[in-house]
Amino acid sequence: MANITVNTTELMELLEVTPADQNLMLVGRHGIGKSEILTHYYNAQGMRVVPLFLGQMSDPGDLIGIPNRNDATGKTEFMPPYWFPLDGKPIVLFLDELNRARPEILQTIMDLALNRKLAGRSLPDGSRIISAVNEGGQYQLTDLDPALVSRFNIVNFRPTVQEWLLWAKKAGVDNRVIEFIQENGIWLDKDPDAREDADTGLDKNPDRRGWKRVSDIINGRPDLGGVMTKVISSVVGAKAASAFLSNVAARKIVSGRDILMNFPKVRSRLDEYELHQLSVVNDGVYRFLEVEKVPEKNLETVKKNVDEYFEYLSHDKKEAAAHFASLYVAGTYPNAVGFLARECQLLTMSMVIYVKSIKAA
Repeated sequence: MANITVNTTELMELLEVTPADQNLMLVGRHGIGKSEILTHYYNAQGMRVVPLFLGQMSDPGDLIGIPNRNDATGKTEFMPPYWFPLDGKPIVLFLDELNRARPEILQTIMDLALNRKLAGRSLPDGSRIISAVNEGGQYQLTDLDPALVSRFNIVNFRPTVQEWLLWAKKAGVDNRVIEFIQENGIWLDKDPDAREDADTGLDKNPDRRGWKRVSDIINGRPDLGGVMTKVISSVVGAKAASAFLSNVAARKIVSGRDILMNFPKVRSRLDEYELHQLSVVNDGVYRFLEVEKVPEKNLETVKKNVDEYFEYLSHDKKEAAAHFASLYVAGTYPNAVGFLARECQLLTMSMVIYVKSIKAA
């Protein structure tokens, strides 16, 4: 349906440059955070986000309000629905599950999308209309009229695993979940062995929303045996739960915190790591610096350890050193890059030179 694909960072930029009078349609799987991301973005700008779940509406009156006779004029008017902004302040109207709406609901949306009106009542100037649709054969969907589709700029939304990991760290998601997804990103949004579109709606498969629920359940519980196995399975499915619990039981990968706080103690463990494992460690280092504020008392230790870590990679794990340096220039972790540029200037120069030498080779 959509002809471009954006991640979360690109979506933020797209929202910023798209005029308010142009409607957007986000296409993507369920559970990837469409409504949460939009709500956070616009609330930060002081705009109210009104989510309307169109798939749950049985009648146009649920959207446009209830008819009422005006005694003064003798005419019928529609009373504004609960969400309509009578204060004149612009809102973001988020039309979720657009392609699950009944055809009569979609007819009402046509006027809203084209003229910014509901039953003759205009949305305040500056208001935005953003819709979201699910894609895939596993959903019971309504075909959208091409005339309605033409009223929207269409975007395939594909948030990356790395973006979710950054969000999860900031949101306080349990480290066991973060570490599992960090090493097994393919499990974040689906069962990697499942046939495409095989989900019936009753088959439990992992998604981003589900992993957050798992974190809420296990947080503060060191023992994940017994009934916890079944509880986790009920959220993300038996196969994902089994993979997660096996990973927790065999926890081996050194964390970014370990590198920055205790590098001499964990250095020997890195010798047996392959490139993909060291890439996980590298991302962990940057993610820690992106999210955490290094205490002043630990600053010198962190600076010394990150210098020694890159020196170790440069001598013994050159491909991993290239990956660590590429993360610096990629811009995925701006706070981490700022920390390194400010506190580890010699290291920064070394990494830039390292990347240039690779490109020149």
